[in-house]
Amino acid sequence: MDELERIRQKKMREMMEKMSGNSGNDFPDYPVTLDSSNFDDVLRKYKHVVVDFWAEWCAPCRMIAPTIEALAKEYAGDVVFGKLNTSEEQGIANRYAITAIPSLVFFKNGKPVDKIVGALPKGEIVRWIKRNMDR
Repeated sequence: MDELERIRQKKMREMMEKMSGNSGNDFPDYPVTLDSSNFDDVLRKYKHVVVDFWAEWCAPCRMIAPTIEALAKEYAGDVVFGKLNTSEEQGIANRYAITAIPSLVFFKNGKPVDKIVGALPKGEIVRWIKRNMDR
């Protein structure tokens, strides 16, 4: 799917939501804080989810945080972004073999399909997201 088609589909969804009275709150435009109480529910609810596995003590994690926030706004309605603190949720981090942070995992229909590690530039993360959405 090319960029123009993605934008067209997003605008169509927004128009349909306005007509139906749904404000679109089902798709947050900010990174959702994930933990063991909501992790699986978020993966089930949304088709595309990017989870940022991070920790407070991790400087590269803090470096990409503004990028993740910006992408959550840009992709609202298409991709939901979540942040999972690996220091607090080691069980979930272990389940997805997170051995280095920051790690971004792309989930499609609740299943992990791709992972990138490190504080990458926004452009590389965008290309990674588009590639995984089109899979």
